[in-house]
Amino acid sequence: MRLNEYRVMWVFVFFDLPTETKKQRKAYAQFRKNLQKDGFTMLQYSIYTRHCASRENAEVHIKRVKNFLPPEGEVIIFQLTDKQFGMIEIFRNHQSANKPNTPQQLELF
Repeated sequence: MRLNEYRVMWVFVFFDLPTETKKQRKAYAQFRKNLQKDGFTMLQYSIYTRHCASRENAEVHIKRVKNFLPPEGEVIIFQLTDKQFGMIEIFRNHQSANKPNTPQQLELF
């Protein structure tokens, strides 16, 4: 086991899905619901993120997302370490905003 396997991770899902037909809108809505059911929260429209306790845990959630991919459109999944996530800068109206909320988490050993 490598130390990196247990590093706290953030999983991001970016998506661009068609919504022109009723069937496409239904697939879009179902994909978003599945992300939310799996603990992802919206960072921006079509960008969802999830905090994971380890790389192994992140891989579990990535596999789940892959299992409910919509039939059309583009989905991008990537990971950041907790340290990298902490370096994100967010600007609203050209002013620095608060950094994304890092969930408070208690781990029992």
